[in-house]
Amino acid sequence: MSINPFQSRYALAVVIFLVTAMAGPSGMATAGEMKVNLSGDQEVPPVQTSASGSGTITVADDKSIKGTITVIDIKPSGVHIHEAPTGKTGDPIIPLEKTGENEWSIPSGAKLTDAQYDAAKAGGLYVNVHSNAHKGGEIRGQIKR
Repeated sequence: MSINPFQSRYALAVVIFLVTAMAGPSGMATAGEMKVNLSGDQEVPPVQTSASGSGTITVADDKSIKGTITVIDIKPSGVHIHEAPTGKTGDPIIPLEKTGENEWSIPSGAKLTDAQYDAAKAGGLYVNVHSNAHKGGEIRGQIKR
Protein backbone atom coordinates (compact mmCIF):
# COMPACT_ATOMS: atom_id res chain seq x y z
CA MET A 1 0.00 0.00 0.00
CA SER A 2 1.43 3.36 -0.95
CA ILE A 3 0.59 6.72 0.58
CA ASN A 4 0.20 9.64 -1.78
CA PRO A 5 1.66 13.10 -0.89
CA PHE A 6 -1.78 14.43 0.04
CA GLN A 7 -2.30 11.65 2.61
CA SER A 8 1.09 12.20 4.23
CA ARG A 9 0.56 15.99 4.48
CA TYR A 10 -2.89 15.35 5.94
CA ALA A 11 -1.48 12.88 8.50
CA LEU A 12 1.24 15.36 9.49
CA ALA A 13 -1.34 18.13 9.90
CA VAL A 14 -3.43 15.91 12.18
CA VAL A 15 -0.40 15.05 14.33
CA ILE A 16 0.58 18.73 14.64
CA PHE A 17 -2.99 19.67 15.56
CA LEU A 18 -3.20 16.98 18.25
CA VAL A 19 0.16 17.89 19.80
CA THR A 20 -0.75 21.60 19.85
CA ALA A 21 -4.20 20.93 21.32
CA MET A 22 -2.73 18.79 24.10
CA ALA A 23 -0.09 21.42 24.93
CA GLY A 24 -2.63 24.17 25.56
CA PRO A 25 -3.19 27.62 24.09
CA SER A 26 0.40 28.81 24.55
CA GLY A 27 1.75 25.81 22.64
CA MET A 28 3.57 24.72 25.80
CA ALA A 29 2.39 22.19 28.37
CA THR A 30 1.06 23.86 31.51
CA ALA A 31 1.74 22.87 35.07
CA GLY A 32 -1.99 23.10 35.92
CA GLU A 33 -3.39 21.70 39.16
CA MET A 34 -0.92 19.81 41.32
CA LYS A 35 -1.26 17.97 44.60
CA VAL A 36 1.01 18.12 47.61
CA ASN A 37 1.14 15.73 50.57
CA LEU A 38 3.44 16.77 53.41
CA SER A 39 5.22 14.55 55.93
CA GLY A 40 8.36 14.52 58.04
CA ASP A 41 9.95 11.69 56.07
CA GLN A 42 10.18 13.95 53.00
CA GLU A 43 12.34 16.47 54.87
CA VAL A 44 16.09 16.54 54.16
CA PRO A 45 17.16 14.96 56.47
CA PRO A 46 13.92 13.13 57.48
CA VAL A 47 12.12 14.26 60.65
CA GLN A 48 10.17 12.04 63.09
CA THR A 49 6.81 13.79 63.63
CA SER A 50 3.09 13.13 63.82
CA ALA A 51 2.47 16.29 61.79
CA SER A 52 1.15 16.09 58.24
CA GLY A 53 -0.44 18.26 55.60
CA SER A 54 -2.01 18.33 52.17
CA GLY A 55 -3.21 20.76 49.56
CA THR A 56 -3.61 21.73 45.95
CA ILE A 57 -1.48 24.20 44.02
CA THR A 58 -2.47 25.60 40.62
CA VAL A 59 -0.03 27.17 38.17
CA ALA A 60 -1.50 29.02 35.18
CA ASP A 61 0.00 29.68 31.75
CA ASP A 62 0.77 33.27 32.80
CA LYS A 63 2.93 31.82 35.63
CA SER A 64 0.49 32.92 38.34
CA ILE A 65 0.31 30.48 41.25
CA LYS A 66 -2.41 29.92 43.82
CA GLY A 67 -3.32 27.29 46.35
CA THR A 68 -3.94 26.30 49.93
CA ILE A 69 -2.24 23.92 52.34
CA THR A 70 -3.93 22.41 55.40
CA VAL A 71 -1.72 21.12 58.23
CA ILE A 72 -2.42 18.75 61.15
CA ASP A 73 -0.60 18.38 64.49
CA ILE A 74 1.82 21.28 63.95
CA LYS A 75 2.04 24.95 64.92
CA PRO A 76 3.92 26.40 61.96
CA SER A 77 6.43 29.20 62.46
CA GLY A 78 6.45 29.62 58.69
CA VAL A 79 5.24 27.97 55.49
CA HIS A 80 7.01 28.50 52.17
CA ILE A 81 7.29 27.17 48.64
CA HIS A 82 10.91 26.30 47.88
CA GLU A 83 12.62 25.42 44.61
CA ALA A 84 14.50 22.10 44.58
CA PRO A 85 13.91 18.54 43.39
CA THR A 86 13.05 15.64 45.70
CA GLY A 87 15.88 14.90 48.12
CA LYS A 88 17.46 18.35 47.80
CA THR A 89 16.89 21.60 49.67
CA GLY A 90 16.38 24.99 48.10
CA ASP A 91 15.73 28.58 49.02
CA PRO A 92 12.20 29.75 49.76
CA ILE A 93 10.58 31.52 46.81
CA ILE A 94 7.04 32.24 48.06
CA PRO A 95 5.93 32.65 51.69
CA LEU A 96 2.38 31.44 52.39
CA GLU A 97 -0.05 33.40 54.54
CA LYS A 98 -2.08 32.01 57.42
CA THR A 99 -5.73 32.07 56.28
CA GLY A 100 -7.34 29.76 58.86
CA GLU A 101 -6.59 27.85 62.03
CA ASN A 102 -4.70 25.12 60.15
CA GLU A 103 -4.72 26.67 56.68
CA TRP A 104 -2.00 28.52 54.75
CA SER A 105 -2.48 30.07 51.30
CA ILE A 106 -0.34 31.48 48.54
CA PRO A 107 -0.76 35.28 48.51
CA SER A 108 -3.02 36.74 45.83
CA GLY A 109 -1.08 37.89 42.78
CA ALA A 110 1.92 35.58 43.33
CA LYS A 111 3.82 34.74 40.14
CA LEU A 112 6.67 32.43 39.25
CA THR A 113 9.74 33.41 37.26
CA ASP A 114 10.40 31.56 34.00
CA ALA A 115 12.88 29.23 35.77
CA GLN A 116 10.46 28.58 38.66
CA TYR A 117 7.65 27.86 36.18
CA ASP A 118 9.86 25.31 34.40
CA ALA A 119 10.75 23.79 37.81
CA ALA A 120 7.03 23.55 38.69
CA LYS A 121 6.31 21.61 35.50
CA ALA A 122 9.22 19.27 36.29
CA GLY A 123 8.20 18.63 39.94
CA GLY A 124 11.01 20.84 41.26
CA LEU A 125 9.01 22.88 43.79
CA TYR A 126 8.05 21.84 47.31
CA VAL A 127 6.12 23.16 50.30
CA ASN A 128 8.03 23.29 53.56
CA VAL A 129 6.37 23.85 56.94
CA HIS A 130 8.75 25.13 59.60
CA SER A 131 8.19 24.90 63.37
CA ASN A 132 10.02 26.10 66.48
CA ALA A 133 11.13 22.51 67.11
CA HIS A 134 12.36 22.07 63.50
CA LYS A 135 13.44 25.45 62.18
CA GLY A 136 14.69 23.97 58.88
CA GLY A 137 11.34 22.28 58.31
CA GLU A 138 9.18 19.70 60.08
CA ILE A 139 7.05 18.53 57.15
CA ARG A 140 7.63 18.82 53.43
CA GLY A 141 5.81 17.84 50.27
CA GLN A 142 6.94 17.91 46.66
CA ILE A 143 4.39 19.66 44.42
CA LYS A 144 3.47 17.32 41.58
CA ARG A 145 0.65 16.26 39.30
